[in-house]
This record gives sequence, structure tokens and C-alpha cells, in this order.
Amino acid sequence: MSTTTLGVIGSGMVGAGVARRAVDAGLRVVLANSRGPESLAALVAELGERARAATPAEAALAGEVVVAAVPLTALHRLPVAELAGKVVVDPMNYARKPGWENPELDRDELTSSELVQRALVGARVVKALHNIGPRQLLQLHRPDGAPDRTALPVSGDDPAAKAEVAALLAALGFDAVDLGPLAESWRSEPNTPLYAVPYTGLPPEGLPIAEVVAWFQAADGVPLPASRVRELAASTVRPRAGFQL
Repeated sequence: MSTTTLGVIGSGMVGAGVARRAVDAGLRVVLANSRGPESLAALVAELGERARAATPAEAALAGEVVVAAVPLTALHRLPVAELAGKVVVDPMNYARKPGWENPELDRDELTSSELVQRALVGARVVKALHNIGPRQLLQLHRPDGAPDRTALPVSGDDPAAKAEVAALLAALGFDAVDLGPLAESWRSEPNTPLYAVPYTGLPPEGLPIAEVVAWFQAADGVPLPASRVRELAASTVRPRAGFQL
């Protein structure tokens, strides 16, 4: 990586999980959320001396790579000016909610990451860390060359930005598989064979819908090699946009 400091905007399950893995891997983390640095005191204390709390703008300026771990509905809250020129890791996924749908995404006119890139003028957006849960991220990391090293997909329009994100994933203990431009990032989005299931296996049959998400969040990780990521991505047919159970 070109920096040893990772900015993380968002302190939910994804943001906190990425921050924990980054700190454990030896990176410094500047963590922010929409509620202010004081709301992060307990999490930063847990993460240790390599982590500090900041505002979103400060987190955006802290390093060359910033993880925007916010809901897609909160995209407009990100600090656009401060993220200009930065490599922005996009782990956001499109999920319809009452009162919030996106016709362009529903019509497959663009992917959610293309929407993110359009909103973050000047940033270099790379889709990554969106198809694996925080628990699996914290379990499946392995040293480079390990026979059970897990791979994660990345998509982006800027080759140098994708190389930066691949270096970040390597530092976190994962291989990266390049799926092409942001227009092809649907190949690892929700409702595709590359989303969640390969890293956990299938949930037990008969679980109520309300319990399926909780099962995935708590499931132990299953290693997934780069060769299998490529196979699944190549064989995927574009599904209906938007997270579905």
C-alpha cells in the first residue's frame, strides 16, 4: 500500500469489522461516523493505540485509501471534496426500502458502484469488501501463500486504484480477483453466486426469513480460493438489482 493509514467512514458492522482486521494487521485506522468522534470512544478504546476517532472529513483526508462503509442511502452524506483523488473502497449494496428505491438501478442502467462513482466526483471508486461478512473477514485471513488463502473480488475503472485495493486486501490477509470495471461489479453483488454463500455455506433449511441474515452474520467462514471466485464470476447471469432473500 502507498499508505499505512486507512480511513474508515462508518462504524456499523462492516466499518467496525474492517477497522478491527486492519488494526490487527498492523495498519493505523482513522474511524468516523455520522454521530461524531465522541460516539466512537468505546470502539476506539477496544481497537487500541493504532485507532483514533475523527470526523468523516478528517477520516477522508487521513490516508490514500478510504473505506466508505455507509448504507447506500447515506451516500449523499460522504465528504465529496475531501474524498476527491482518494481511492474509495465501496462495500455498499443496493437494498430497496420503503420510500427509497432507485429506478436507474432497478432498470440495470448502472451498477450501485457506478452510482457511487458518479456521486463522489474526483474519487477513484473500487468495489470491494461487499460480499463477505465481518465475522468471516475476521476469521478467514491467512498469510500470503497459505494453501487455504481466501480471495475477494474487486471491480473498478482505475487500474492503479484497483492495485491499491488489492494491496490493502493482501495486507488484511486476502487475495484479490479483478472482475473488471465498475459496470461489471454486479457479478459479485447480492443475488449472485459470489455473494456471502461461498464464504459461509448455505443456512439450514426451514429458517424463517427474519433469521437468515442473522445466521449469515454469525456463521463461521469457509475459505474460497481465487480460482473459484473467477469461476463463479464468469458463470453469473445478471440478476434483478437489489438485495433479496
